[in-house]
Amino acid sequence: MITQQLHGGPDALGVPAHDFSTNSNACGPCPRALALVQAADAAHYPDPSYAALRAQLADWHGVAPGRVLLAASASEFIHRISAWVAQRGPRSVWLPEHAYGDYASAALAWGLRQVEDVHTAGLVWACEPSSPLGQSQAGMPQQLRAAPLCVLDRAYEPLRLQGKPSLQPEELEQVWQLWTPNKALGLTGVRAAYVISPLRAEETVAQLEALCPSWPLGAHGVALLQAWVREDVQAWLRASLDTLRAWKARQLGLCESMGWQCSPSQANFFCARTTVQGLALAQALQALRAQGIKLRAAASFGLPGQVRLGVLPPASQDALRAAWHQLAQTGEVSA
Repeated sequence: MITQQLHGGPDALGVPAHDFSTNSNACGPCPRALALVQAADAAHYPDPSYAALRAQLADWHGVAPGRVLLAASASEFIHRISAWVAQRGPRSVWLPEHAYGDYASAALAWGLRQVEDVHTAGLVWACEPSSPLGQSQAGMPQQLRAAPLCVLDRAYEPLRLQGKPSLQPEELEQVWQLWTPNKALGLTGVRAAYVISPLRAEETVAQLEALCPSWPLGAHGVALLQAWVREDVQAWLRASLDTLRAWKARQLGLCESMGWQCSPSQANFFCARTTVQGLALAQALQALRAQGIKLRAAASFGLPGQVRLGVLPPASQDALRAAWHQLAQTGEVSA
């Protein structure tokens, strides 16, 4: 039986006019990165070894090129390393209490048993800022020291609006760092990711490379990752974070004015408990979607009764408030 994964973003109704359901940078797309992606040479294969791209990413991170693995997407690597653990054992995985669903679905697909003790896990997942809460992951340094293999999903580190990472630079050298710049650049339609391997993991790197299909990245993915390390692109990203901080403060105030209880977050998204629950919440989200407004129900993250909202510009925030008040006037939700 084929099961459909739950994700934010476009759906059967198309692209929402006001899409709070994704964590993409709402200031994007980054103009320079978009221009480079559009100019990519799609008439030819990329270099199958990706030598130049690996060198650029390695130089940017200050590591040897041999520590850079390329992936078609974060989800592709999540499945690939889960398969690697399934081949070698122990066939077990430790997951954060609230986390991106692909960690669990990949574990299920490859027969990895979920365990509560990181010492017994063949694979440990961490994400910071975490999804869906956008918070620090509790106990991560201790988990790292206990785990034989830990993957740190850093998808939202470039979109951190406050706080700092839990791990020190020397501790980061002990984990597999998974990077997906398309969110930070507002170009989630371009699927491209990369991993910085830990020190002294050459044998595992070779085995993971052997599990990778040929050409995991097309020309557009290469262009995106090459844009990622450019100073003008990084300057745009830094400037966008200031804008997102102002938008987030406004959006938190707007949600709270509607009676929603917002959880703390260090990133460009947060979770909130609305004034309705259960079936009423599902119906309210459906009604909002019919008006071009999409929120992400957080039940699949282990947070029933809550929604996750990416930070959007004021015009979208106002559209959400107007639509919610309209639902309140018709008695579909509580004001």
